[in-house]
Amino acid sequence: MSRRFRFPALALTLLLVGGGGMFTFVLLQQQGEPASATPPVATAPSSPTTGPGVPAVETPAAEVPAPVAIRIDTIGASAPVDPLGLNADGSLEVPTDYSRAGYYTGRPMPGAIGPAIIVAHIDSKTGPAVFHRLRDLKPGDEAAVTRADGTEVVFVVDRVEQHPKNAFPTEAVYGPTPDATLRLITCGGSFDRSVGHYRDNTIAFAHLKS
Repeated sequence: MSRRFRFPALALTLLLVGGGGMFTFVLLQQQGEPASATPPVATAPSSPTTGPGVPAVETPAAEVPAPVAIRIDTIGASAPVDPLGLNADGSLEVPTDYSRAGYYTGRPMPGAIGPAIIVAHIDSKTGPAVFHRLRDLKPGDEAAVTRADGTEVVFVVDRVEQHPKNAFPTEAVYGPTPDATLRLITCGGSFDRSVGHYRDNTIAFAHLKS
């Protein structure tokens, strides 16, 4: 079974496995790329089955240690964090272990200026996964990210949103920010057993704690 996140230039498709099936959410982006805190990127060739190519990995402007773990005490989430690169077909790798999260290396590291992206599964065939309770986060809750040099950066949740998979706020999630921010993403909403997909996405927006 294929499990992929995808970050195309004009659309973003995120695949995760949950509830015994694969769920997909497509994130439509407005025409034209917004100005970015990171350099422009090239795109991989289009795939006949998955649409436009995926942006190549960006190199962060500043050297910031990579994340190695995330902890969100209010929802009982704690997991190692692994780097997610691109597959040969231009799709983004996803955590192969449902007890682990992953960060997209094509976006800033947590603590650097811009939106850091951490994703994890909501569940699996055997039960809840790392971000099973992501939807329960409230403004003011904190997410602590441990980095490779042993330092910890703490982010404060601003809001949690749920969007239909065909109306994902790509600009708000992946667009540039003037400060260090964090976006936590998983699937959400009801599960459509007829197609084996969750209908929505859950996204937590957070800012770096002073």
